[in-house]
Amino acid sequence: MQPRRGIKHALSKKTVSYMSEIILGIESSCDDTSAAVIRDGYLLSNVLASQEVHRAYGGVIPELASRAHQLNIVPVVSEAITRAGISPSEIDAIAFTRGPGLLGSLLVGTSFAKGLSLALDKPLVEVNHLQGHILANFIRQYDKDNLQPEFPYLCLLVSGGNSQIVRVDSPLEYEILGQTIDDAVGEAFDKCSKMMGLGYPGGPIVDRLAREGDPLKFRFSKPHVPGLDYSFSGVKTSLLYFVRDRMAEDPDFMEKNKADICAGFQKTLIDILMDKLIKAARQTGIRQITIGGGVSANSGLRARIEEEGRKRGWTTFLPEFKFTTDNAAMIAIAGWFHYRNGKRTGLEVAPVSRLAEF
Repeated sequence: MQPRRGIKHALSKKTVSYMSEIILGIESSCDDTSAAVIRDGYLLSNVLASQEVHRAYGGVIPELASRAHQLNIVPVVSEAITRAGISPSEIDAIAFTRGPGLLGSLLVGTSFAKGLSLALDKPLVEVNHLQGHILANFIRQYDKDNLQPEFPYLCLLVSGGNSQIVRVDSPLEYEILGQTIDDAVGEAFDKCSKMMGLGYPGGPIVDRLAREGDPLKFRFSKPHVPGLDYSFSGVKTSLLYFVRDRMAEDPDFMEKNKADICAGFQKTLIDILMDKLIKAARQTGIRQITIGGGVSANSGLRARIEEEGRKRGWTTFLPEFKFTTDNAAMIAIAGWFHYRNGKRTGLEVAPVSRLAEF
């Protein structure tokens, strides 16, 4: 269940006095096992173990993912602590992804976080996976400029499971202004790749081919959805019928034109995303714009955000590529904000595949 639009989800703004706070973050929402350590907002380590087994199936197999998490989580967390140059006793809190995501995968991360909490006698802090993506631009790194958005800002949150425009009033206050009414944009990229037999994961493959093609050669239909909501199912259908009809005339059509097809399809998706984001910025008067989620790594979308920013006087923030995909650094930074504001999670907490609020 998605948060209702127009409803703000806020936590207490009570702050907690602290000296130096070290947060261990654990992320296991899908097929990447990751652990990270943050001290006072600065990243000390970020370790990730990916699961290549899913490529053969053209998508993530939940049972295989949860088994791989069980194998990876101990060495990944141990490596993160080692690279951070700290001892486990120095950790102040353990932040973990409670959801949304694959229930079996989340169960592994949640259970490990609970066990470590008991063993070290350290508090738990649950984090919404989407909130981690929204706050990824606040991860500070040594020897970097560490430019951060000012509040309020708009975040275009785009991934394989979500497409939302979120107004962010503070690290703990959010309002969803618009969201997809059917498929997520990341799913549309993956379906395009699967339909064309290009491989998995589809987003990076379509993006690479799109850079080689002409985005104006082929055009695909755009939905007319009122307000700030999105729809991507019709674009997928348009692509399906287009390829089917052209291949009926020429069986080699797709192979000869795959770069142009990807370029046109990607341009259509980006146009849909940007039309709504521009509308949201105009309605709210907010000029601080960020993007987050796996699709925020798309080169076409990143270039378009920067182009529109220059044209419209926005201040834009693009997360580093390593923080666009699922990673524990974003969970740790979100957990750090929660911890500073007094949030703690009991051992009775259970993972959930869908969260009703941030």
